[in-house]
Amino acid sequence: MPVISPFLIVNLNAFRQELATPRTSIQLCIIGIVGGICAASLIILFRLSAEWLQGLFLPKINEFGALEPYKRFILPCAGALAIALIAYLTGFKHYRMGIPFVIHRIKHYYGHIPFRTAINQFFGGTLALVCGFSVGREGPSVHLGAFGSSFFGQWLKFPHNSIRILSGCGIAAGISASFNTPFAAVIFVMEVVLREYKIHIFIPVMLAAACGTVLTRIVFGETQELSFIQFHDFSRWIYIYLIIFGILLGCLATLFNKTLMLVIRSFSHINMARRLLIAGLITGAVGYLLPDALGAHFHSAHVLIAQDGNIQLLIGVVAAKFLLTIVAIGLGIPGGIIGPVFVIGMLSGVVLAFPLGFFLDDVSDLNGSFSLLGMAGLMTAVIHAPLAALSAVMELSYSPEMILPTILVIVPAYVTSTQFLGNSSIFTQQLDYQKLPYTISSVMESLQKTGVLAVMNKEFRLLNQHSEFFYNNEQLISTTNREQDIAVVRYSLDINGASEYSLVEYEKQKDDGAMCLTFIPMQGINFQATLAEVYSLLEVNRHGAVYVFSTTAEEIVGVITWKTLRYHLHKASY
Repeated sequence: MPVISPFLIVNLNAFRQELATPRTSIQLCIIGIVGGICAASLIILFRLSAEWLQGLFLPKINEFGALEPYKRFILPCAGALAIALIAYLTGFKHYRMGIPFVIHRIKHYYGHIPFRTAINQFFGGTLALVCGFSVGREGPSVHLGAFGSSFFGQWLKFPHNSIRILSGCGIAAGISASFNTPFAAVIFVMEVVLREYKIHIFIPVMLAAACGTVLTRIVFGETQELSFIQFHDFSRWIYIYLIIFGILLGCLATLFNKTLMLVIRSFSHINMARRLLIAGLITGAVGYLLPDALGAHFHSAHVLIAQDGNIQLLIGVVAAKFLLTIVAIGLGIPGGIIGPVFVIGMLSGVVLAFPLGFFLDDVSDLNGSFSLLGMAGLMTAVIHAPLAALSAVMELSYSPEMILPTILVIVPAYVTSTQFLGNSSIFTQQLDYQKLPYTISSVMESLQKTGVLAVMNKEFRLLNQHSEFFYNNEQLISTTNREQDIAVVRYSLDINGASEYSLVEYEKQKDDGAMCLTFIPMQGINFQATLAEVYSLLEVNRHGAVYVFSTTAEEIVGVITWKTLRYHLHKASY
């Protein structure tokens, strides 16, 4: 049996205590790097698995048009059956996954991702990408990244507040490893998932994103996903049209979100296996007629745009992609929504640039520029993440000169979608429908950032009621009065032999001035907990204390009183 060094245990406890404090530290940077490596490795394995499987029957990755028509029909149907089988083996109750589910778990479970959902996401997401469903790999990347990183924190029993940060690190590393976009990954985590901007969170998330990029470039090379698209500057008068362009994208995004939610509601009464099979049949039927509509790959869309400028074909593919994405996501195919939204945005951008042909001799030079602008505008209005959309498209295409035109598209798209059409983020709509909470009060959100190890009082006096050295009441009053800054805790056993702890307090009677002892029962809380859990236990009486225990309830390591919690809650911060 291996012997664990006491020195290692002591150092790990000191490491945990530093992580419990919401501040930038070397310890937090270390777990950001390690968590990023864990998450990125998992995503790279996921990508390699999908590419290897496609290489078995496709001459080139995502080139579904090379298959015979009947094979294009059979492939999604077989994929849907395989996904349903995996869901059955792991349990359909564990078939919750993707970005909305991760947001919920981070807000209310500190980023703890159930293992079986990760299994569903890895194998189901791989099959969905391989079989031509219109889904993106960012959904599995976010889910698996959060799982891989948080699992590392749970294994070492880090404080829950640091595991929450670790989950954000895993998501950033996962997106970075999936798309080779470290900056966009950081912005996505802050704007969409965590929805807060704190320096002590920024630093480890940036380190994790950097690790994801380094690893993915080692495996897949330096090439960016959209480096083949060139952004060409255009006349300033076209900037006026960009506002109209953004408004139209806002309308398209609203239609997309509302139609997707309609499909989700309409098919909710059908069991999961049948829903998956319906998605496979519809995808196979459309793929049989229009192979360009299968998958959600950027290069395939670019090749379609560059072919001959056939506007009728582009409109048909946009409509088909619109349908297949809504069917796949709405009926439960595992995968992300951002990838197909990007592709729809690319194609829609080229289609919406076509009217400029009435004023220009040749609009083909604008195809690349408007495809990028379409991606940014549609993503902004669908998931309500304007900064993430701007940074993602700019980084994917290596085109910093597109910042100003993109802003002119993003703003009207967002305002049109939200204010005039009442469209909310597709993620929040999915969470509301699934009745998964994703909001939290400002008090609880603040308290979740600090672990109990950072605040608890280690200097406490533990008195055993059953010991022959147990103090009498006069001695207890004297001890409590003499050591006012030290919590006095009475330890006893109930009739069943279970440990009980009580906080010893005293007060002077108004009538005769006598001292009255009070024994306030204390509840235990695990050392990984945050002050939010302490607040939940004490907020009813707004008095008393909790004791912090290590591995078992008998191993008390600290005490937190309501007075300490209140001081921390009202403490001024910058």
